[in-house]
Amino acid sequence: MLELLKNLASWLTSGPQWSGNAGIAHRLVEHLEYSLLATLVAAAIALPIGMLIGHTGRGAFVAVNLASFGRALPTVGLVTLVFLAGGLSKWPVYISLVALAVPVIITNTYAGMAAVDPDIKDAAKGVGLRGHQVLWQVELPLALPLIMTGIRLATVQVIATATIAAYVSFGGLGRYVYDGLAQRDLVQVLGGAALVAVLAVAADLALGGVQRLLLRGRPASAR
Repeated sequence: MLELLKNLASWLTSGPQWSGNAGIAHRLVEHLEYSLLATLVAAAIALPIGMLIGHTGRGAFVAVNLASFGRALPTVGLVTLVFLAGGLSKWPVYISLVALAVPVIITNTYAGMAAVDPDIKDAAKGVGLRGHQVLWQVELPLALPLIMTGIRLATVQVIATATIAAYVSFGGLGRYVYDGLAQRDLVQVLGGAALVAVLAVAADLALGGVQRLLLRGRPASAR
């Protein structure tokens, strides 16, 4: 085990390992491209849907069951299916990652909106705020902690799952995992897995910092 850890440390800190198109730096950029683009697209789709369901109360059954659907989604199977249907492109990767992230964001957005005290919404309407004003000025700010939690969870899941890009011959940190398995190179497999884990933790910490900035000045109970 000690020898394996030494080899892993050597692999991660080797200068040549970080350079070139097959180097860690290039693979990291590829992984971030897949992950960030997929999460942004998922947020653009899921946030309006979750807000609409939470604000109107319609379609709550769909929102609740989307979480279970997301957990049961066979990501590799979906990648393979889209790959066979659409040919050699990055679309299978993006479609699968977006499909993974959307249910998490919708569910948390809906939960945050639904958790707003109805008395607060009635009070806002009582002082003259209209429906869309109640949504943007009252419900959304109060739901923000749960919404941000959903985005953080989705981001971490997408980063961890973006290794599937290598499954259909594209790049990213998953390249080390799949190539290492094919070559029976345990050090390379562990190196790729460690890099993905560190990237996921770093992204979660960064989004946690953004969340704290957005919620600065609120009572602790409102976070």
